[in-house]
Amino acid sequence: MAGGPYKGRQVQQEGRCARFTLAEVTGYEAGIVPKTDVLIIGSGLAGMRLALELAPHGSVTVLTKGAREENNSRYAQGGIAAAWHDEDSWQDHVRDTLVAGAGLCRRDVVERTAREAPERVRELIELGVEFDRWEEDPTDYDLHKEGGHSRRRILHAKDLTGAEIMRALFARVDEHPAISVLEQRMVVDLVTEGSLARRRQALPPHPDRVLGAYVLNCENGEVEAWSAKVVLLCTGGAGKVYLYTSNPDVATGDGVAMAYRAGARVANMEFVQFHPTVLYNPAGGSFLISEALRGEGGILRLPNGEAFMSRYDSRLELAPRDIVARAIDSELKRTGADAVLLDMTHLSRAEIEHKFPNIHEHCLALGLDMATRPIPVVPAAHYVCGGVMTSLQGETDIHNLFAVGEVTCTGLHGANRLASNSLLEAISFAHHAAQVVRARLPVLPAVEPIPPWDSGLASEPDEQVVITQIWDEIRRLMWNYVGIVRSSRRLRRARARLDLVEGEIEAYYWDFKLTGDLIELRNIATVAGLVVDSAMRRRESRGLHFTLDYPEADPRFVRDTILQKRW
Repeated sequence: MAGGPYKGRQVQQEGRCARFTLAEVTGYEAGIVPKTDVLIIGSGLAGMRLALELAPHGSVTVLTKGAREENNSRYAQGGIAAAWHDEDSWQDHVRDTLVAGAGLCRRDVVERTAREAPERVRELIELGVEFDRWEEDPTDYDLHKEGGHSRRRILHAKDLTGAEIMRALFARVDEHPAISVLEQRMVVDLVTEGSLARRRQALPPHPDRVLGAYVLNCENGEVEAWSAKVVLLCTGGAGKVYLYTSNPDVATGDGVAMAYRAGARVANMEFVQFHPTVLYNPAGGSFLISEALRGEGGILRLPNGEAFMSRYDSRLELAPRDIVARAIDSELKRTGADAVLLDMTHLSRAEIEHKFPNIHEHCLALGLDMATRPIPVVPAAHYVCGGVMTSLQGETDIHNLFAVGEVTCTGLHGANRLASNSLLEAISFAHHAAQVVRARLPVLPAVEPIPPWDSGLASEPDEQVVITQIWDEIRRLMWNYVGIVRSSRRLRRARARLDLVEGEIEAYYWDFKLTGDLIELRNIATVAGLVVDSAMRRRESRGLHFTLDYPEADPRFVRDTILQKRW
């Protein structure tokens, strides 16, 4: 029932939703129905790249729940991976990706993505993205090396690569009259033929088809009923499900939650990547310390100065992220230290200021001079390798509903994402999804209005502290019970508590009018449950999922963990 068109508890019990059909929708005058050919949810790299590719073929509306600049893509520091030089090859890129993915990558996805990577990057350059070049040879690009890569193949813009890419894309978007970017719009739920049929107590169609979305206008509190021919989820990650994360506040797993509620399959949510090196700042405020620092020779040390990575992997600091994060976690538990140290003092001040100006300035503002002393770091939730399952063209189980970027499970990352493959995945799948959508738009039927949202008898919220309390509780239990190292007992405890929390959220959701905080709380609870349920099903340790009860990889689990909502 959740998600309208009616939302009051009494309305739900009376079954008024069953009386609604599309033909009975009234109250919309010609010309004022919120509709568009293409509805893109999210304003990061995937969303903006799709908007630019699709704008010549129809009206494009981008919805973003805050300011358009506030997205995960903007905060990407390291760069984008591509076999750029002759001494590298896309085959080597494939091999490195498959090794990191620990047996769960889709080889066809990996090969296509790595083979096309240079071409996709050149398209960004043509759009105005300025990657760093060699000082000695300005005609060539400076390439970084990061954990898990056998070659230098990371194109970057200092340590602000995401910000540079988004600067260029926003500039192009602003020039295009067919693209509308609406800020302060938070999607409540997707609307599909199936969801409307279930409210009429009719048999849902198979396959289902997306019709649009209910969207909270955060500026006036009204819920808009947006209709579209095609909907594309580009909502980014879910790091805020955890207490400690490198992600911005907007990363609440909205796309995964709404797609799951709509009936799309979700896969491999147990594989949550914890970035090994996030600045330890007891005063609050997380800040990512790029893997590129370890690529430039950074050494992880204990507070007593001892380097410890040789005890865990022969690749030392350049081992894949899951190995480095577990090594740090193990040392923190063993020693009782609050943080380990990332030592960059082998570089001169000039080198640090040139290569990592943003990180250097941020540390200096906190009284940390990385040129003279190591940086205290800890692991934090960074990237979800699982998500909404898609085809090679980015389409979900629901017809005309596409998903691109971190919100997805495409098969590229497997059980552990190789560094700097995330931006690459976004532009690669944006390209292929756009090809399908372009061909489909001319033959799709005209956009029809969907039933308007009705809050029923829901009242104004009177206790925001309830949302704050439950939000904090979910994030803490996920950190403590479903973190870097797991156990069956911890997972059962997390599931039991989430069952109670989800009931409390559902009751609050039906009783009170929607707010942005309530929508996000509902989404992080849904995503937290998906992570826990997936982790409980994988009775082995593989990639980012490590459990004390099953510490070894088991060939019987070389398969995706797939969850789908049943009615």
